[in-house]
Amino acid sequence: MTPDLPEHGTFVGRVWRPDVNGPALVLRRGDRLIDVTSTRFPTMQALLEVANPAVVVQTVEGEDIGALADIAANSTETPDPEKPHFLAPSDLQPVKACGVTFVSSMLERVIEEKAKGDPAKADTIRERCTAILGDSLRAVVPGSQKAMELKDALIAEDVWSQYLEVGIGPDAEVFTKAQAMSPVGGGASIGLHPISTWNNPEPEIVLAVDSKGTIKGATLGNDVNLRDVEGRSALLLGKAKDNNASCAIGPMLRLFDESFGLDDVREAELTLRVQGEDGFVLDGASSMSEISRDPADLVKQARGPHHQYPDGFFLMLGTLFAPTQDRDTPGGGFTHKMGDVVSISNPSLGRLQNTVRLSTECPPWVFGTSALMKNLASRDLI
Repeated sequence: MTPDLPEHGTFVGRVWRPDVNGPALVLRRGDRLIDVTSTRFPTMQALLEVANPAVVVQTVEGEDIGALADIAANSTETPDPEKPHFLAPSDLQPVKACGVTFVSSMLERVIEEKAKGDPAKADTIRERCTAILGDSLRAVVPGSQKAMELKDALIAEDVWSQYLEVGIGPDAEVFTKAQAMSPVGGGASIGLHPISTWNNPEPEIVLAVDSKGTIKGATLGNDVNLRDVEGRSALLLGKAKDNNASCAIGPMLRLFDESFGLDDVREAELTLRVQGEDGFVLDGASSMSEISRDPADLVKQARGPHHQYPDGFFLMLGTLFAPTQDRDTPGGGFTHKMGDVVSISNPSLGRLQNTVRLSTECPPWVFGTSALMKNLASRDLI
């Protein structure tokens, strides 16, 4: 794995250390990784709870455990068990995810689907929508009066769907993507449930949020999408989303400081590349400037008086990417094949790379919260 981190910025992460048989909290200093795990910061969760972690972590003494490039090079599907490798930067935090946050692309897809290939019908529906919203479907503000008028117009055209309900209605779709301690990091295998035959990557920005709802940093994520499973029924969302190795986060977490903040997230451009063992290449992109709900609002929809997260949470913000490129046959569209290498990149956050396998063939998730607590206790860190 090549993390491609920018030269500047405060980056923290988690690394598996074979010599302690457990994880370490690390800080990037230059081209080195410094283990800053301590009784004050035994976990990423503990670090993110301080008022200004980007400042505090710089004053923490630690142990140089190796070159960033060397540890990244060992972060593969089969790392050398005697050397450190990257883990996902989250630990005690559950991973939540938001869907249908880029409504302009969703509206276009629903219109085209309902028009059943008839351009004239699609144009008629689109004209009714833009008559309400203005020149562009991007003008929709979820929950606004115009959005409700748009809803009525789409219902009249028989193009309404449950996805548009969470896309332009007042309530965002927020679901549990992964349990605490279950996401995989950069370089690892990422898993597809074996019942799925139509699926794709979802390149996203992931926010790190503390227990008070304060956003402390951002990283990259892949919210694997099983299009056929979720498409059969919305009640299968849990089965489609939360599986062994089905969530990748990394390579490291960039903490908010004077060089990087939420406004940078709002303007971020993500690029995606899928390279198959069959020679297939798919390039895609997702632009955060086109998101329909502000990231701060999505955090409030996830956490508030209605739901507390005492350990904080990581929040995936959704994606604009929707693959349409045919892979095998004309009109067949895209789906993953085993061995696909998925790379998600952003100049400010680096590159997250994973290899696609079946969830049943990825290394099983065995190191959970209880194992972490026992390991930290054995190291006199808690």
